[in-house]
Amino acid sequence: MKRPGGLKMNDKAVILSPAGKIDVSIVQDAAAVLRSWGLQPMIGENAFCATGRFSGSVEQRLSDLQKAFDDPEVKMILCSRGGYGIVHLLSDLDFTGIREHPKWVVGYSDITALHAALQANGIASVHGPMAKHLSDEGPDDQAVRYTRNILTGLPVNYHIPVEEKQSLNREGLAAGRLFGGNLSVFCGMLGSVYAKIPDRGILFIEDTGEVPYRVDRMMYQLKLAGVFEKISGLIVGQFNDYQEDDQMYAPLQQSILHTVKEYTFPVCFGFPVGHVKQNFPLLMGEKAELTVGDNLITFHQNETATS
Repeated sequence: MKRPGGLKMNDKAVILSPAGKIDVSIVQDAAAVLRSWGLQPMIGENAFCATGRFSGSVEQRLSDLQKAFDDPEVKMILCSRGGYGIVHLLSDLDFTGIREHPKWVVGYSDITALHAALQANGIASVHGPMAKHLSDEGPDDQAVRYTRNILTGLPVNYHIPVEEKQSLNREGLAAGRLFGGNLSVFCGMLGSVYAKIPDRGILFIEDTGEVPYRVDRMMYQLKLAGVFEKISGLIVGQFNDYQEDDQMYAPLQQSILHTVKEYTFPVCFGFPVGHVKQNFPLLMGEKAELTVGDNLITFHQNETATS
């Protein structure tokens, strides 16, 4: 797995829109944050296009992403937003340039599909805040500061107190490569050449607006695909914008735990990652250590850059 080098002063960073359309002001605010980091932000030629719900045609979105992949001077790609649309691009993307000159790709939600494709090509990336988060919260926000730390080469070290409501946690230690992301998007990748399940990997999942029975269906999709047979740990991030279903056999979190009841790997709930303000960045494809304790969850990623 190739990890891009830490960002330095005056490095070039491109903000582009490979999926959903976005407001100009949000991208401009995000560019200002990158500028405050000492970077030289650029905006993709088609970043502000709009074709239905998408940020331009497939050709326009692909063009911006491919140019950023191929430009050796670009050191970071910030996806402006998720939404839907990355899957339109994957089969036509050429990963040669980014394999030769690894660069950071940052995003989450629908960008989960791009993270999976990058991992399949041996390139680490960052599951983390995008343009709207940078615009709304600014450079002093905790998740934004953590993202900058990762991009400059600092290790990931999170110590998360266990709240009483997270009593569903299953204690233990896990070590392996981190993969996953948005649950619905990741499940949509299963069976493709991009969905590589690392042996003894640590899976993390999050989602928004998915009703409990659909989450249950996707968990069973992972189970029937044999994913849980291969992993060493499960991180359950934030599931928001849904209502519990009193016709389900259990509340959402309990149904997730029920799906993996016969396995022994540690499970933690409520990890600060997802469609929320506390969306802590994570290194996709990199080795990680997860310890789920009685009153504390620790998560570490300390790999050094390869370029």
